[in-house]
Amino acid sequence: MLRAERAEVTLHGERPRPVPGLHRVRFGTAELLADLDRDNGWLLTVEGVAQSYVDLDDPWHLEFDYVRRIGDIIDALPSGPLDVLHIGGGAATLPRYLAATRPDSDQLVIDADGPLIDLVRAELGLDTIPGLRVMVAEGRPAVAELPDADYDLVVLDAYERAAMPGGLATREFLADAQRTLRPHGTMVVNISDGPGLRFARRFVATMLSLFPHALLLAEPTVLRGRRYGNLVVAGSADELPVRDIASRAAAAAFPARCVPTEQLKALAARAVPITDANPMATPTPPEHAFGLPDRSGQ
Repeated sequence: MLRAERAEVTLHGERPRPVPGLHRVRFGTAELLADLDRDNGWLLTVEGVAQSYVDLDDPWHLEFDYVRRIGDIIDALPSGPLDVLHIGGGAATLPRYLAATRPDSDQLVIDADGPLIDLVRAELGLDTIPGLRVMVAEGRPAVAELPDADYDLVVLDAYERAAMPGGLATREFLADAQRTLRPHGTMVVNISDGPGLRFARRFVATMLSLFPHALLLAEPTVLRGRRYGNLVVAGSADELPVRDIASRAAAAAFPARCVPTEQLKALAARAVPITDANPMATPTPPEHAFGLPDRSGQ
């Protein structure tokens, strides 16, 4: 298992410092904001919704709690480089993390927002990440063109503004992404939901229809349906290292619960998988749930 041994990896080289500002992108207006608490930390928002955070001096730093939970799953996988498919790229936080923690990994990012990718390339050193390729394309048709059994890990974290594209939550698409995994590979998906967890229950049912082993990570208040937030779902043909992942998540600054396969079956209960024929609108968060505080002073 991967432990906290810091690799000496510099991802940004001697680049000019990024310039804060507003930029038009495919899905609205992106803003690049400097973090006043970290010398080279940068927050990327789209339409006021926080999309990504990167520290160009410290790729080990995962600012967002749900990204740290994905990192917990990655860190618990067998050590060594990984071949990774990222569906949704943002500022490439996880590709930077994997390049630092697992040198010699080969990674492909598929992202539908070409202008956003151009911004990350120009300001946040996208092209300096070792072993990373980027494809600007819609997720479903791009994944359909990928070969079988080519990846050890698939990470699905794709959002348009504040919502996951509904077509990426269906059994048909997830099965196609699963097809690209090697026999012992793992899929990790970031979803979000609010009180009642109606979408999460159906999404969990969808993952359980594809993978014999699964787990979910979420903060207790989100899991109990008391507030809107992120839930990270993982699936594999192999048994997942639940105890290790649960220990990492429980030790976090904002502890998360780890729900293993049998308990997930109870969570899904009678929920039916999301399919192209029986879709479900992906939830949208309440105002400011994932965004910035109101800066109007009111």
